[in-house]
Order: sequence, then C-alpha cells, then structure tokens
Amino acid sequence: MRAISPVIATVIIVSVAIAISIAVALWLTGVTSGFTQTENLQIVSSYATAVDTPVKGWNITIVLKNTGTVAATIDNIFINGIPAQNNTNGVYWLNGTGTTIEPGKSIRIIIVLKQGQFSSGQMVNIKIHTASGRDYPTTVTLP
Repeated sequence: MRAISPVIATVIIVSVAIAISIAVALWLTGVTSGFTQTENLQIVSSYATAVDTPVKGWNITIVLKNTGTVAATIDNIFINGIPAQNNTNGVYWLNGTGTTIEPGKSIRIIIVLKQGQFSSGQMVNIKIHTASGRDYPTTVTLP
C-alpha cells in the first residue's frame, strides 16, 4: 500500500483550511449584520416661513430622510429644549410624533409656532427624538 505524496497532502490541507476560513468569514458576516441594523435620520432641510392664516406666526418645515437600515419612529419633538405638546404653548405640528419613517424614505414635518410665544429674529432649536432614544437637532431663525 502506498501513502499520499507530501505535495498532495499539502494541497489537501491548504484547500480544507481555505474552505473553513471562507465558511467562518461568511458566518461572521451574517452574525454581525444582525447586530448592525441602525436608524439614521438625516435632516435634509429646515426652514421657517411667516404665515397669517390660520394663525399669525411661523411654519417651520423639516425634511427628514432615513438613511439607516431600520424604520425610525418619532416619539417627541422638543422646541428650545421643552417637549412640544401638540396644540399647547403656541406650538402644534402636522405629521410629527408617532410617525414612522421606513429605510430610504423621506418625510416632511411642519411645526406651527404662534406669534406671542415666539418673535421674529428668534433662533428656535428643534430636536426630533425617536423611540430608539436618538436625537436629531436643527436650528432655524424665524423671519
């Protein structure tokens, strides 16, 4: 009975090692991709415009895009560090809290500020807060 030549044995061992390393690399890629799903909102634009109807004040328009890999849900909006309660304190919004933004999608949030609580030339700090605990700030100056 003859044994395998050293050259063939080396080729077999190297081939098995390469096959195992490829399998491990593919397995690790699958494992890590499950942990790297994140939300990432980008504020594409934010600006304020003066309005006279239905109330005198300003409309602040914020365009958000979800560039992450999972949906993001807005659970609060802060105006100058204070949680904005819809229809109180001179603030209300359209398409704001409770809104879910799917990956790759964009939405427009309109925040209405009533005159009296705010004034022309004032800088307004706005922070969009999501259910996952992340904050996305922007600042606009009222015209």
